[in-house]
Amino acid sequence: MILKNLKTHAFGYLCTFLLAGIVFSSCSKTEKKALAVAVRDTTITVKNSFTELFVDSTELTRFLKSSKNDSISSQIQSFYNHRNYQFAWFFHDGLADFATTFLGMQNDYIHYSGDSSLYNPGLVSRVDSLKQLKSVNPKDKSVVNTELLLTEQFFKYSSRAYAGDHRINTQELDWYIPRKKINTEGFLDSLLKNKGKNLSAYEPVNRQYNLMKEKLLSYYQINKDEEWPALTAADKKYKKGNSYENIPEIKRRLFVFGDLATADSSAVLDTALVSAVKHFQMRFGLKQDGQLGTSFFREINVPIQERIQQILINMERIRWVPAQPATDYLLVNIPEYKLHVYEEGKLLFDMNVVVGSEAHSTVIFSGTLNQIVFSPYWNIPPGILKKEILPGIKKNSNYLAKHNMEWNGSSVRQKPGPKNSLGLVKFLFPNSYNIYLHDTPSKNLFGESSRAFSHGCIRLSEPKKLAEFLLRKDSTWTDEKITTAMNLGKEKYVRLRGKAEIPVFIGYFTTWVDQYGNLNFRNDIYGHDKKMAERLFSKNDLL
Repeated sequence: MILKNLKTHAFGYLCTFLLAGIVFSSCSKTEKKALAVAVRDTTITVKNSFTELFVDSTELTRFLKSSKNDSISSQIQSFYNHRNYQFAWFFHDGLADFATTFLGMQNDYIHYSGDSSLYNPGLVSRVDSLKQLKSVNPKDKSVVNTELLLTEQFFKYSSRAYAGDHRINTQELDWYIPRKKINTEGFLDSLLKNKGKNLSAYEPVNRQYNLMKEKLLSYYQINKDEEWPALTAADKKYKKGNSYENIPEIKRRLFVFGDLATADSSAVLDTALVSAVKHFQMRFGLKQDGQLGTSFFREINVPIQERIQQILINMERIRWVPAQPATDYLLVNIPEYKLHVYEEGKLLFDMNVVVGSEAHSTVIFSGTLNQIVFSPYWNIPPGILKKEILPGIKKNSNYLAKHNMEWNGSSVRQKPGPKNSLGLVKFLFPNSYNIYLHDTPSKNLFGESSRAFSHGCIRLSEPKKLAEFLLRKDSTWTDEKITTAMNLGKEKYVRLRGKAEIPVFIGYFTTWVDQYGNLNFRNDIYGHDKKMAERLFSKNDLL
């Protein structure tokens, strides 16, 4: 149990880790594949081996029979089959240095995550007792057992630290992006080959994870060192140049967070403080006006312990997704209300979006965008037809004509045009949730700091820019042609084929480190963090 934007390109590094989730198998398929055991490589002998020490096959069989985890037993068997039973953690002259490197990695994980379930005091004691060995006997049961226990522990650690807590059913948390699969045997091979050095080059985790880990450690220190009294607003509006009683505490707090560059204990609301407040507002997705208003005090008064839990929750989500890709893809981060467009793995541009309201929450999933529909019809979903359209028709017989709608069989659709609810273009990535990206005639909503207003689909602030990006490699689609198609007044489908198809991910992250090193926080608009907290933390485990 775990114990308890800069305005442009703010999402930065976070967006780089979701691609390839669509190509990974589901959890059930992963488990089945994990049971496959590699064939023993008998070409490895004492003459060409990594070490002259080999595990006795009888001892390995005995050890595996005592294991209670079939998946890890299969990994251990495959690992030693690949090596023809060579030792991994011992040389003839003693215990390998990377054995203690591994245990240090594990201790580091236990410290920052609060996940004490991995701690194995018996193994630590064994390793400590064997550190002084100058000559290793491969038939010594203590040595053999420690060898096999280290391998078993490494696979347990890798699975938890890099793939997440498999006791958590992600779909119960409304997360339908497939979990990543990690090659724990390959990771261990890399650790051995590199003698535990240059870990970041082969560690099976997204860069965002370690960036957040650094911030988490700093928040632990803040929680330990700093008092955190509740701040209250002044009786009247703050004015630049004036002095206020709580300004020194506001400055202290913003300095600790890194928003204020220089420590300052004065009570004057000066230019530096206004800039620091704007920076703080940027990190929290607030209107960047530099005002010490209600939203500012609400966010700055959140207890550090709650922020620590928020970071841990999102680090757990990051464990579920692959490392950063080098291809084109789209990513929507729901709590951030942003679409991020990536070209060859690099952030090209982003735009504001409107997502589903709490009552019509946008689903977290992945798909492949393969169609653009210019001048689209809006086929009214059954729920909206029943709750909104039919009552409107009952009250006003001219309702359909007034809203540019018509009957289409037994349903209703809105005709193409500038007043169509989907705007002038929509982008389809086939899915069972009936969610897609689209334009909207309601442009005023994009100026709001919170933008959860839709029935579940995602409205784009700059749909033409996205269409231009998707069609950029087709010279027949000029700027003029795209504009004409959007205003055609007649529905036109454009199919993206081959490499023009693009993965799209709808994600949910309420904290991340952007490309400028800023730790961002957003509100848990759908309550997904709350559900995660119920699974990750118990009231007795809070740090």
